[in-house]
Amino acid sequence: MENSAFIMKLNDVLSPIAAKIGNQRHLKAISSGMMFGLPFIVIGSFFLIFANPPINMDQYHPETANIFMTFMAGWKDFAVANYDLITAPYQLTMGIIGFISVFGIAFSLANEYKINPSMNGMVASVIFLMVCTPVKEGTISLNFLGTNGLFVAIIIGLLVVEINRLFEVKQIKLKLPDTVPPMVATFINMLVPLLTNIIIFYGINLIFLAATNKIFPEAVMEVLTPATNIAGSLGGFLLIVTLGNILWLFGINGSSIIFPIVFTLGMAQTGLNAEQMANGETMTHLMNLQMFRISVLGGAGGTLGLVLLMMRSKVPEYRTIGKLSLIPGICSINEPVIFGLPIVFNPILAIPFLVTPIISLLLTYFAQSLGWIGIGFIVDPSFTPFFAQAYLSSMDWRNILFCLLLIVISIFIYYPFFKVMENNKTKLVDQNL
Repeated sequence: MENSAFIMKLNDVLSPIAAKIGNQRHLKAISSGMMFGLPFIVIGSFFLIFANPPINMDQYHPETANIFMTFMAGWKDFAVANYDLITAPYQLTMGIIGFISVFGIAFSLANEYKINPSMNGMVASVIFLMVCTPVKEGTISLNFLGTNGLFVAIIIGLLVVEINRLFEVKQIKLKLPDTVPPMVATFINMLVPLLTNIIIFYGINLIFLAATNKIFPEAVMEVLTPATNIAGSLGGFLLIVTLGNILWLFGINGSSIIFPIVFTLGMAQTGLNAEQMANGETMTHLMNLQMFRISVLGGAGGTLGLVLLMMRSKVPEYRTIGKLSLIPGICSINEPVIFGLPIVFNPILAIPFLVTPIISLLLTYFAQSLGWIGIGFIVDPSFTPFFAQAYLSSMDWRNILFCLLLIVISIFIYYPFFKVMENNKTKLVDQNL
């Protein structure tokens, strides 16, 4: 009873705060804006996969190779000879994900404010290009159009809309006759906000360039590096994921709250790995998107092991929920378990719910660092089966076996707690008979 009272008190304190954070329009805009670019990322990743067939040519011997290995070697030779042509779609999708994201973020935030989303997205995109693509001798640099520009995209995407909204709120616009078509009126009334944004952001860019010999994105990245290092460290990442899972225990979608942080970080790190792969270098960024996938393997709390236990439970209710939750769980969707079992407000299952992702992430981090599994360098599609994500993120079959191992480990973690809950449920049923 004391535990229930304590949990209810925590719920009364944390629920309003977490709900407010989860509904905060700027965080929602970042999350929606990042999702806006996922189709481009997925398509671009296919071309990167095609350009990097999974074969080690040092271990290929033509005289003893079978048909499959001969095919793979031919594919590798073709990919090497035509690498620039094959990866061009990747460079112009994943390679400009910052540019794509700034449009999506501005579009989403403007949509929240009920102001013209398309025009705001275009203005933000133009400003982003002005700031992030310095022109030298008729050529432009693409360094900050990709993952290196994601943080700048977030800043510009949000602030451009806030500036444009100020013009809307203050009604700073020309009074045009009713005979002027709406599209023409929109065009005319965006001229002043566009000019204002150019003066502010391009002006700031020139000031930074004159004062530090660095353009605005370079300076922003230097400022954000310490914070990124905290979130990008193993301890910081574990803390963020654990906080998200604590919110789930109170019935609040913690994954959606931490998503802007961990997904942006993961994409940036994955993009850096992809660049290293493309340049033939050793991949070194361990806090990539693969780590986020592991943090929600089977859903928040790593509940796929729990689902398997439920499917063999002696309690019919648990068996039914487990069977219904298996397919969604394979795709890392576990609301049926969280709310159907439930895990929400469940002090018994709260412990394994928090511990399982921590152990899984620790094992994944060290497995990557020791070379036991492949390092993630591809942004794989969300909500696909975990085994497909495990392979597509790294093009390494060992990652599938590793994920299966993590699920087995989660079974052992959840088992004693589940048995306690199952026994309590059985006793309660027997008492009611």
